[in-house]
Amino acid sequence: MTLDLVTLPALSDNYTFLLHDDDSGATAVIDVPEAAPIDAALRERGWTLSEIWLTHHHADHIQGVEALLAKHPAKVTGARADTHRLPPLDRAVSDGDSFTFGGEEVHVMDVSGHTVGHIAFHLPGSTIAFTADSLMALGCGRVFEGSMEQMWDSLQKFTVLDPETTICSGHEYTQKNAEFALTIEPDSSALKSRADAIAAARARGEPTVPSRLSDELATNPFLRAADEPVRRNLDMMDAPAAEVFAEIRRRKDAF
Repeated sequence: MTLDLVTLPALSDNYTFLLHDDDSGATAVIDVPEAAPIDAALRERGWTLSEIWLTHHHADHIQGVEALLAKHPAKVTGARADTHRLPPLDRAVSDGDSFTFGGEEVHVMDVSGHTVGHIAFHLPGSTIAFTADSLMALGCGRVFEGSMEQMWDSLQKFTVLDPETTICSGHEYTQKNAEFALTIEPDSSALKSRADAIAAARARGEPTVPSRLSDELATNPFLRAADEPVRRNLDMMDAPAAEVFAEIRRRKDAF
């Protein structure tokens, strides 16, 4: 089964995503930073919006929902735990829930940390995960509401997915993330190569999102807090992985 995935830039550095099933005609959008680019993309392709999936309550992920619904009535899905901070939901979901889209199962993952109630949507059949501000390309979201340990635990949920999974995150932060990652693993040839490719893509005005999970596992310092090279470089060989992660996150916050 193949679903069409369209990556759309929005606002200054956000991304939103369209997911379309040719057989049923169903179309979902994941997060709505603003309505205009989504409306334009739907009209250009002749697609009818059927679903809106929301990952968390921050304005830059939901503020376009009302305007989009005014033109494209659709079923809204979001976290049950965040109902009080999201637009009105037609389907409230929790960790471990699943639903069907285009004949494929969509698994809901609680990935709290950036916010409490942040969820991700994983489609194992298409090897796609919509991670928003949890796992990001060469980074992760700031820990605003949850704890560092909670964020570390959330990120670990992605490490067991198929390494070929396409990671659809919420922002074009990758080049800055790469610059920071090199302060954590300056001798990593894989990271250096990826950083060079990212810089070249940005120079051409190309997006760096989505990314591939295998690349994140190999180069993203926030997934590598348990790995020896990272621990050694931080002089934290005997520290629990969650503490190493917290140190990396604190350094990034000040970077």
